[in-house]
Amino acid sequence: MRLRSVELVLPQAQAAAEFLQGTWGLIPAGTRGGTLFFRGTGSHPYILSLGEAAAPAVRAIEFSGTPDEVSALQLRAGASGAAVETFAGLDAPGGGAGFVVAGPEAQKYRFVAEAAPVAELPPERDRPLQITHAVLNSVDVAACERFVEAALGFRVSDRTRMMTFVRCNRKHHALAYAHSDVSSLNHIAFEMNDADGVMRGIGRMRDAGHDVVWGPGRHGPGNNVFAYFIAPFGGVIEYTAEVSEVPDDYRVGSPEDWKWPPGRIDQWGISTKDTARIPAAERVFRFG
Repeated sequence: MRLRSVELVLPQAQAAAEFLQGTWGLIPAGTRGGTLFFRGTGSHPYILSLGEAAAPAVRAIEFSGTPDEVSALQLRAGASGAAVETFAGLDAPGGGAGFVVAGPEAQKYRFVAEAAPVAELPPERDRPLQITHAVLNSVDVAACERFVEAALGFRVSDRTRMMTFVRCNRKHHALAYAHSDVSSLNHIAFEMNDADGVMRGIGRMRDAGHDVVWGPGRHGPGNNVFAYFIAPFGGVIEYTAEVSEVPDDYRVGSPEDWKWPPGRIDQWGISTKDTARIPAAERVFRFG
């Protein structure tokens, strides 16, 4: 199972699309019924979609897998008592059948059976490969954790004072849940080829008038290099690289394992975090 895409709706979707295609480096992947699709250079038909709406919202967090994987997961989700809705054909690049399951805080998780593999594009140092994780704000992280473990079979990798990180394959996390007073999209992380791609992204964004709001740095859980920005359309987006892979017997970390010396908020300790602007941006995209 793999995290595939995030589906957003927002006002002035075309303007957001121009930024994502131009400065951010995504590749247009077609339009279906007014929804704009974008891919990276990896083996997904798309990794982000945008639709027009009066207010920003997250419509779905999407995963993909083999038909057998998706079928087994649908049975598991149904047996857990979660609300499951099936679909026969997805109106999106690549198509595919599958199901949508509702999370405990109005989140929608879509699972699509991949009909055929999508060829990777030649890697480019200034284009993302894929989405490697999405972090969601939650008013009840424990409930979200119970849901993804019971209904989806995901596994907890680490818990910090602020977040719980969960995985659906060997990558350290596909989702994380951040303690908050709202349920919203905290940020989307776009994976670059390497740390140089993250650093070049910082320069490219600065050239376009978008300063980094946190980074560059290296996280604790996941060990990934990062740089965060506030997108022109309001949400938080991240360039990242070198996300760790973990074995099945990985010991779940606790908040005591992830403490930093005074004045540090990541492994490198060279950057500051814009705590004035980031919290508001993390609340822009609610679930609906």
